[in-house]
Amino acid sequence: MANKTYSIVKRINDNMKKTHPKKSPDTASQTKNKTYEKSSIFVLLLSFVIFLGALFLIYSKDILNGAGEIFTSQSERIAEYETAAVVEIVNESVKAEEITDGSLSGSQELKVIIKSGRYKGEEMIANNYFYPLNGVPASKGDNVTLLIKTYADGERYASVYEINRIPVLAVFLLLFFLVVIKIGGLTGLKSLIGLIFTIICLFAILIPMLLKGAPTVLTTFIMCAYIALVNFTILGGIHRKTISAFLGTVSGTFLALVFGMAVQYLSKIDGYRLEDAEPLYQLKYAGVPIHIQGLLTASIIICALGAVMDVAMSISSSLEEVHTANPAYSRTELFRSGMNIGRDMVGTMTNTLILAFLGSEFTLIIFLYSRSMTFYHLFSTAFIVLETISGISSSIGMILAIPLTALISSTLIKKS
Repeated sequence: MANKTYSIVKRINDNMKKTHPKKSPDTASQTKNKTYEKSSIFVLLLSFVIFLGALFLIYSKDILNGAGEIFTSQSERIAEYETAAVVEIVNESVKAEEITDGSLSGSQELKVIIKSGRYKGEEMIANNYFYPLNGVPASKGDNVTLLIKTYADGERYASVYEINRIPVLAVFLLLFFLVVIKIGGLTGLKSLIGLIFTIICLFAILIPMLLKGAPTVLTTFIMCAYIALVNFTILGGIHRKTISAFLGTVSGTFLALVFGMAVQYLSKIDGYRLEDAEPLYQLKYAGVPIHIQGLLTASIIICALGAVMDVAMSISSSLEEVHTANPAYSRTELFRSGMNIGRDMVGTMTNTLILAFLGSEFTLIIFLYSRSMTFYHLFSTAFIVLETISGISSSIGMILAIPLTALISSTLIKKS
């Protein structure tokens, strides 16, 4: 009787399992991964739509109005930059300058054949002027970038703007891509895609928007947040670690922005004191509505973005590993682990940012130092203060991103 009862109960249990099968951990994990993938695809598609919308808003007016007037004045056409090949050196005068370690200066008259634009296939005579600080002598067979001016009466004038260095640059870029993919694998490939997207956003969207008069600081911050979102989605999809990294990045970058603006206000300095601001100042006088004053803060935001993204992703990924190894850890313990990991990054990352900023202006520092200025007065000059503000502001944002990311990540992990 007992055996019969046991057999009946077993059949009932088997039927219930068939009717209501219990999900295995693998099935639950697969369901969660599919959800992550759908969310990631949705975010990437939405980001792509935003990207196309931004391009349309920037360039639609130019497209609808046509290319613009051919002649900007009664005499001269808009300057055109075209690629050309040197077929003959007609005349040249070159000498070596002893004071500049043997660097060459002089001029050349070159016969070139145009390889792009509306003059493609035509031969022209182009002048090439060079000296130690600008330009280099061209040789037969070199590819060059020409500046061509066409006047209303049909007369044309061509001069060598620069040697075409794209082939050399392309080889080094290819080498860089191969190294990244070979060492980084799929993650390296994803990082390259994110890098290309970042460059496209900066050159195709951000800079044109600033030239059209968009608010410098706000536009740059929103663009950097958008770049961070897309990059994190490409790298890790929509996952709690990428969400933590994104929120930490936005928070850290915002704090770098705030700190930079506060120091600029107190030190009475802004984007007009940047070393390369003079050409933009001339553009502003010519009618380009760019806001130069906020460019210093914009440069801080862009420079801080890379370091803050690196730190934020490292912290959030590390805490995910800690949680996987020790699921019983509380939110406080996870936060402390994130802080311990972040402290090891502070020293090297801070040195990297400060040295990067100072290294970019190393020649200027040498010049100022040669004027026998004391360190007190040297570090009070506008150019040194600019670099110091940029480096310290970026470092502040990067350092403060550590506790913020640790807090966000530990909270999301325990809530999940």
